[in-house]
Amino acid sequence: MLGEYRISGRRASEIAASVERGVGSGDLPPGHVLPPMRELAARLEVNPNTVAAAYRTLRERGVIETAGRRGSRVRDAPASTSRGSLRIEAPPGVRDLGKGNPDPELLPDLGPALAAAAAADAECHGLYGQPPVVAEFAAYARAALDADGVPAGPVAVTSGALDAIERVLAAHLRPGDTVAVEDPGWGSVLDLVPALGLRAVPVGVDDSGPLAADVERALRAGARALVVTCRAQNPTGASLDARRARELRAVLARHPDVLLIEDDHGHAIVDLPLHPLAGATVHWAFIRSAAKAYGPDLRVATLTGDAVTVDRVEGRQRLGPGWVSRLLQRAVLHLWTSGAVDTRTVARSYGDRRNALIRALAERGVSARGRSGMNVWVPVSDETGAVARLLHAGWAPAPGARFRLDTPQAVRLTVSPLTAADIGPLADAVAAAAGPVRPVSYG
Repeated sequence: MLGEYRISGRRASEIAASVERGVGSGDLPPGHVLPPMRELAARLEVNPNTVAAAYRTLRERGVIETAGRRGSRVRDAPASTSRGSLRIEAPPGVRDLGKGNPDPELLPDLGPALAAAAAADAECHGLYGQPPVVAEFAAYARAALDADGVPAGPVAVTSGALDAIERVLAAHLRPGDTVAVEDPGWGSVLDLVPALGLRAVPVGVDDSGPLAADVERALRAGARALVVTCRAQNPTGASLDARRARELRAVLARHPDVLLIEDDHGHAIVDLPLHPLAGATVHWAFIRSAAKAYGPDLRVATLTGDAVTVDRVEGRQRLGPGWVSRLLQRAVLHLWTSGAVDTRTVARSYGDRRNALIRALAERGVSARGRSGMNVWVPVSDETGAVARLLHAGWAPAPGARFRLDTPQAVRLTVSPLTAADIGPLADAVAAAAGPVRPVSYG
């Protein structure tokens, strides 16, 4: 019940503003359940679609969250708080499985790479006016892209994958445009889209990636861009297979003006083949970050795409930071060329831990997802309660609210901190915390 606070308004924007005022004043506290859409529509004497549009706006702004049949409720975090802040800080004695970091034991020693970069800089000196991309870096990155079937295109360098996604969206879209995003999907992208004044439209994801029917529906409804994760999707571990890639390319061929952004999140940490969608539309971008395989603090990502897109990104980059440190580019190049990371060993290590946890959960009657990468996505009946019970048992997961728009409640478990001895106790704790969960479709 809403107590004394009464939502008002005739238009979707007015209804959304009324709810935000209630949240801001504290009259609609965190966790408060909003009235069903039809009930509120009848009370306000408006079309239910008007209330649905208001609730959608509130979800995109991070004011409310939807939990299936349990309805919509005010989020536990304020609207100005990013999804990344919804992480659970592990208290002393609790194992942290929520931050999404790679296993430090699998990361390379950066000393030789940084020394090699410094030696190269001593010869050429990193000064103003030099090309923004080290020629050898671009050549090596382009050859790797060619080998994986990514269409020809110029190479740019950005400060990580999210920086690339932001720059590409800003290069083509304007506030009010709609972006089709994966749901569940990377929380940072779900934050970024509304922060740019864009509107997110969710598309369902299964183990093979975005559902073609959902993508078709979003594009027919006017989405100007689509953001896709090729491999090791965060948080579900989805990875495009050949069949899904064909289906999605067929959809995109019917919408050639849509901006396509692909994030190869699993590059160098998974052993599944790449099935790129790049080139299916006029404007496209393909991104690979060094973060997961070589170290998050390197802040180096390779970006390729059609000539117009890359030119716009680099042009805007020149007006801001100018370029990504050539020292870092040379360091990453040394890591690549020296074989500092055995990608097969890394993929096998994450795969063994991920698959062991999924099997152990299945033995305990818990369905979980994780086809590739370092994360396992576990549906739960009560997300808040599951997180609390796992914390009590000594494990800190990532709340699914960080990654969801319209999909059911869940928690994300990152396997990189786990040993073989951890699998059984963790599976026991998850089984006890998850509650009765029926198999669900993420369509």
